[in-house]
Amino acid sequence: MSVPSLDSRSRYLRRLVIKMIEVGGRGHIGPALSLIEILRVLYDSVLRYRPSESEWPERDRFILSKGHGCLALYAVLADKGFLPLEELETYGKSTSRLGGHPERHKIPGIEASTGALGHGLPIGVGMAIAAKIRKQSQRIFVVTGDGEINEGSVWEAAMSASKHQLSNLTVLVDYNKLQSYGPTKEVLNLEPLVEKWQSFGFAVKEVDGHNVSELEQLFKKLPLNSQKPTAVICHTIKGKGLPFAEGQPEWHHKSRLSETQISEMYACLEE
Repeated sequence: MSVPSLDSRSRYLRRLVIKMIEVGGRGHIGPALSLIEILRVLYDSVLRYRPSESEWPERDRFILSKGHGCLALYAVLADKGFLPLEELETYGKSTSRLGGHPERHKIPGIEASTGALGHGLPIGVGMAIAAKIRKQSQRIFVVTGDGEINEGSVWEAAMSASKHQLSNLTVLVDYNKLQSYGPTKEVLNLEPLVEKWQSFGFAVKEVDGHNVSELEQLFKKLPLNSQKPTAVICHTIKGKGLPFAEGQPEWHHKSRLSETQISEMYACLEE
């Protein structure tokens, strides 16, 4: 993967993530940082939504199935005006609505409470079927983790999506090649991943998940097939933006970070 340097916007969103880690004292750093560009492009260029009317009926639906990556989603939602930027500084507090996993009906813009892995795609399939029955035009996007797709419920939902020809559904796999405690190829090898999704009836493309231009170009082409759901394999780097954390399983989740470590993270993201 030839990944371009992070631009100012990607660095800014990552600094918001680090601020939450700083005030909350803990969080899933690696899984959040692999997501930034995927979420950024979706909310900048693809999704239809109204921050001041988060339940707008015609909005597109986005589900972060890998709910532990929520720091990235909180940063983007705050950046877009779903919640005040200063609220990010409440993350992890006992009185805050911003917890370690996103919660529906608490946080504007959250379509599903996720964290128990394997549930997001089944929920998204239900939403896509409902939209099709109602002849509504909204699209449904679901981000799954690569470790998460070890779950059988993901593949049951994939079969249902194919059966119902849900071209309004797109699955985005955050393929950073690491699970919470090791490489996916060692925990439970996913390859051949493209062929797996194709065999379940999806139109499939691969993309550099940190290349904003490539993501924008691909997302503009959705759906890839008018009779099939789409799966996009986003090749990413866990911990992207922090050289000492990139590709390191021990940075999946961190707590009790020192002031020195926090300062080092900020230093990596300076302009």
